[in-house]
Amino acid sequence: MRTNTGLWILQGLLAALFLFAGGVKLVLPVEAMQQGPVALPGPFLRFIGVCEVTGAVGLVLPWLLRIRPRLTPLAAGGLIVIMVGATVITASSGPVAPALFPLAIGGLLTIVAWQRTRCTV
Repeated sequence: MRTNTGLWILQGLLAALFLFAGGVKLVLPVEAMQQGPVALPGPFLRFIGVCEVTGAVGLVLPWLLRIRPRLTPLAAGGLIVIMVGATVITASSGPVAPALFPLAIGGLLTIVAWQRTRCTV
């Protein structure tokens, strides 16, 4: 029971994080997002934003509504791929320390994916 509550809290926090991050990528002008050390193409940034928003929804809704709950670990897996890319790009563009944040988020997503694969509704 405590594991399930902890997973729900973790899923909610991760969903809020990705909903915010993806929403920012969809709302901000492309020029503003390309100010960092690595300038990624605008359409790619928009694509990542859409993936983050849909991943955020996928972390919560399938399991909450009990409609195809196996989509929740798949959504977590898709977001893990995004976090691996974010870790690599961040680490290759300068100091390694900022890359620890997406690495940690990827680790938390791995916990959600693993635990929700093992659980049944």
